[in-house]
Amino acid sequence: MAALVPPESPRTWKLEEVLVTEPGVIRRAIGAAAIGNVTEWYDFGVYAYFEPTIRKVFFSGLSESVGTIATFGLFAVAFLIRPLGGLFFGPLADRIGRNRVLATTMVLMALGTFAIGCIPSERSIGIWAPVLLLLARLVQGFSTGGEYGNAMTFIAEYAPDRRRGFLGSWLEFGTFCGYLLGAVVVTVADAALTQDQLLSWGWRIPFFVALPLGLVGVYMRARLADTPAFVALEHEVEEREKAHRHLHPHETRTLLALWPFLLVCMGLVLVWNVTNYMLTSYMPTYVTETMPKLQGSTTDTTTTSQVVQIAVMVVALVLIPLIGRLSDRVGRKPIAWVGSIGLVVLGLPMILLVRTETTVGVFLGLMVMGLLLICFSATMPSTLPSLFPTEVRGGGLSIAFNVSVSAFAGTTSLVVGALVAVTGDLNWPAYYLIIAGGIGMASLWFLQEPNGRRMWGSPPAATSREEAERIISAQQTPA
Repeated sequence: MAALVPPESPRTWKLEEVLVTEPGVIRRAIGAAAIGNVTEWYDFGVYAYFEPTIRKVFFSGLSESVGTIATFGLFAVAFLIRPLGGLFFGPLADRIGRNRVLATTMVLMALGTFAIGCIPSERSIGIWAPVLLLLARLVQGFSTGGEYGNAMTFIAEYAPDRRRGFLGSWLEFGTFCGYLLGAVVVTVADAALTQDQLLSWGWRIPFFVALPLGLVGVYMRARLADTPAFVALEHEVEEREKAHRHLHPHETRTLLALWPFLLVCMGLVLVWNVTNYMLTSYMPTYVTETMPKLQGSTTDTTTTSQVVQIAVMVVALVLIPLIGRLSDRVGRKPIAWVGSIGLVVLGLPMILLVRTETTVGVFLGLMVMGLLLICFSATMPSTLPSLFPTEVRGGGLSIAFNVSVSAFAGTTSLVVGALVAVTGDLNWPAYYLIIAGGIGMASLWFLQEPNGRRMWGSPPAATSREEAERIISAQQTPA
C-alpha cells in the first residue's frame, strides 16, 4: 500500500509567490510560541509530579489504589475538555488576534493552577475539595485546547521548507522546559520539607509559583511581538487563517473527504503523546508509589527517583533540537520509525529495568523511554501540519490532535493506573507502549515523507531571496 499523497493540481510557482521569512523573524515567532508552552506545561508537570501528595490531601478518605485512580482521573479530565477549548479559542483568535488569545490561555492556565494551591484539604471542607479541584483542572484543560495546535500551524506554515524540522522542534523544547521546571520545583519541595509540612502547606508552593510564571510569560510574549517585523508576520498569519479557521459546511465536507489524513494524524498523535504522558505523568507515581508497594519494597526512593527523572528530561531537552535538525537531513519518517519500532521491541525491557528499583536500572529504563519519546517530539510538530491543506489546516489539525489526546493519550495515567491496580501486573505500562508503537507503525506506513516539501496548499518557503531564486530555477516539472 502506498503512502497518502495530497491530491493537488500540479503548477509552477513564480518567484514573487515564494514566501521568504527572515531567520530573525522566525526565531522571534518560535520564541513566542515556546514561551507559551513553558507556561502551559509547567502547570501539568507540577500536578503530575505531586500526584502522591495531591492524593493524600484531596482523597485521604479513600484507599491508596482508589485514591490514585481518582487523582489520575482528575488529571485526565483536563484532556477531555481540550476539544471544547480548541473550538472556542480558534474563532476567538480570528476576532481579537493571536497575541490576545495566547495571553488569555496562559493567564487562564496560571489561574487554574494557582487556584489548586488555594483549595482547602478534604479534611477541612470534605467533598468540596475534590469538586473545586475538578473545576480548576477544567480551566487548565480548556485553556490548553486553544494553544498547541495553533502554535504548530503558525510555525510550520512560515518556517522555510528546508529547516521546518529544526525550527518546529523548538516548540517541544519549550514543552520539556515546562515539565522540567515543574519537576525541579516539586523535587526541591519534597527534599526540603517534612511530610507533615508538605501535607499542611508545602504542597501549595509549586502551584502558587504558576501565577507569577504566567504573568512573566505574558509579558515576554508581548515584548517579542513588539517588533514591526513580527507584528507584520503575525498579521499575515491571522489573515490567512481567517479563510479556514471557521468550519463552514463546505469546509466540513472537505475535512470529511480527508478522513484518511485525519486518521493518520490521530495515530501519530496517539503514539507520540501516550509515550509522552507515560514518561512525564505516570512514571513519577509508578516509580515512587505503585512499584514499591506491589513489589514489597520498604526503601523511600522518592527523591532519588525524582532526580533520575529530571536527569532524563535534561538529556531529552538537549537532544530535541539536534534530532530536529537531523530530520531536515534524513527525513521525519526514519526517525519516527525508530521511535515506533523501539516502543514495540523495547517496551517490556525498559519497564523491567525500571522495576529493578536500582538507581541505574530506573535511569536506564526511563532514558530509553525518553529517547524514544524525542523521536516523536522532534519530528511531529513539523510533520502533523503537513497532513492538511492550508484552507482547513487549522481545523483539521485541531480536531485530530485534541480528539486523539483527549480520548487516548491524556487518559494514559488513568487507564494504566487502573489496569495495574485491578490486575496487579506491573508490566501494563510496557503493554500500553507496545500497543501505541504498533499504531504508530501503521500510521507511518501511510505517511508521505514531508521533509523538504512545501506545505500542502501553500507556496514554497525560503530563508532568503537567493534561496527562493534557486527553488524557482530548480523547477523541472510543476510542483
